[in-house]
Amino acid sequence: MPPFFTRAAAGALTLCAALLCPADGALAVSSSYCATPSMSANPLAVNGMVTSPHHLATQAGLDILRRGGNAVDAAVAVAVTLAVVYPQMCTPGGDNFWLIYDAGAGRLLGLNASGRSGENATIDFYTSRGFPKIPSRGYLAANTVPGAVSGWDEAYRFSRSALHTPMAWKDLFASAIGYAENGVPVSTSLARWSAINADVQDSTFRNLQRFPEFAKVFMKNGAPLAEGDMFRQPDLARTLKTIAEKGAAEFYTGSIARKITADMEKHGGLLTMKDFASHKVDWVEPVSVEYRGLTACNLPPSTQGMASLEILNILNNFNIKDMGESSADYYHAIIEATKEAFLDRDRYLSDPDFVSIPLKELLSREHGRAQAARIRMDRAATSKKPLDPKGDTVWLGVVDKDGNAVSLIQSIYHDFGSGIVAEGTGVLLQNRGSFFSLDPAHVNSLMPKKRTMHTLNPAMLLKNGRPLLVYGTMGGEGQPQTQAAVVTRVVDFGMTPQEAVTAPRWLYGRTWGAESNDVKLEGRIPPSVTQELAKRGHPVNVVEDYTDTMGHAGAILIHQDTGILQGAADPRSDGLAAGY
Repeated sequence: MPPFFTRAAAGALTLCAALLCPADGALAVSSSYCATPSMSANPLAVNGMVTSPHHLATQAGLDILRRGGNAVDAAVAVAVTLAVVYPQMCTPGGDNFWLIYDAGAGRLLGLNASGRSGENATIDFYTSRGFPKIPSRGYLAANTVPGAVSGWDEAYRFSRSALHTPMAWKDLFASAIGYAENGVPVSTSLARWSAINADVQDSTFRNLQRFPEFAKVFMKNGAPLAEGDMFRQPDLARTLKTIAEKGAAEFYTGSIARKITADMEKHGGLLTMKDFASHKVDWVEPVSVEYRGLTACNLPPSTQGMASLEILNILNNFNIKDMGESSADYYHAIIEATKEAFLDRDRYLSDPDFVSIPLKELLSREHGRAQAARIRMDRAATSKKPLDPKGDTVWLGVVDKDGNAVSLIQSIYHDFGSGIVAEGTGVLLQNRGSFFSLDPAHVNSLMPKKRTMHTLNPAMLLKNGRPLLVYGTMGGEGQPQTQAAVVTRVVDFGMTPQEAVTAPRWLYGRTWGAESNDVKLEGRIPPSVTQELAKRGHPVNVVEDYTDTMGHAGAILIHQDTGILQGAADPRSDGLAAGY
């Protein structure tokens, strides 16, 4: 029996033991995190595995795999479906980033499908109109070209040329078009964020119904969408049909681009047809660090993948396993490593076409040792700079029977992005460009045709050059922290993916409206740990269990000796990990 089955069996059978044979003392369980609210304890499969934050999207990907598609095809289908059923987190009006493992060639590739700022997006444009910063909502927040559709297209082109897929482009859109046209029941997460963003008292941020097209699509009889409502998007269905039938170019140079830019011009927006037509995606070389004899991989700038890797590089200098998975030392070490990594990120990270980033030095073992040496285990380091509170995103993972693997992140930045739905398209536009700084001296200062610093960073852990763990999460500042939690829990503590994803989490950062950082801890974390962290100087804030403030994580473990795939979805989401 493969070694990982010992832990997997405990995770998968704990719930059964409790319900069916509570008096049976023969089953030894070593973790308190096995019985999860999602009941999705360690799904196992050999022909393919998909995990995403919405069960219908996962099923769309599985359908493609069953029909002979590969991991890239399935990832496109999942991503397009999420853009319909999970619009609070991602839409065709956002960006995406890919890690793709080509099993036949034994290579890992990165794809940056994020958009650049428009030709008219300048610091002077905003400051001359009295803006101290770029607005978070509205037409002036939508100042970068959406890259998601181009990412779907480029990934599919790779699938055809390198993986020789039998699937047609339009086949990957079938599920999404059906859900947009015929409707889908509103999920728990969509209902929650709909209610939050219907705050009529908030005139600048949460009151999104002030935008007529948003209200038309995302309100029902003047009220926010409620769980179980049927949610139909006929305009988006037509847009997706056009892309499926005529190709992605229609989004950037055809009728869809014309509709989006006409709506922007009508309301004083910045994006032009020239901006859309000049958009392009980039294949990039993934970056990596060694962790416990494995290779942790991520995307290079303009993503914060460097920060996620720096945390692991720092943790190499600590004996995490001996700390224990529920100790204050464990939480403290990762929080302090996060602070060190974020210092570098905030100093250097931007579009590498505009700034020079010493990436080799930042990811070196020597730099990791120097960062670790600055960490005091008895005292929290102070940080005066408030960290961006959150970002709304989806992460999904797919592995197919041939060993091809995809780790993919797709986002519109804030929940419901800019709040702007381009008239006649159903496309909700992102507000990722609001992350630019209007300070000319800032590393992430706004310039035309520039990519902003991105929190998005899909991850993969390799063993002997092949995928061992495909993983990632949504959640802005939380992404590097949760990635570190998943990796350490799987690698150092031997947890199954589901145990690692379900286990109590933390988030170092701030919430909307706060002026300083705190450490949010789920209530399931032992009070003794919370008290000890406070004693060391962490400003602790205990939050509800399974809150999606912690992000929606997921993972797929590939047991290389047997080919068995083991998936995980986050109980904090509406997700599902499933295989066949």
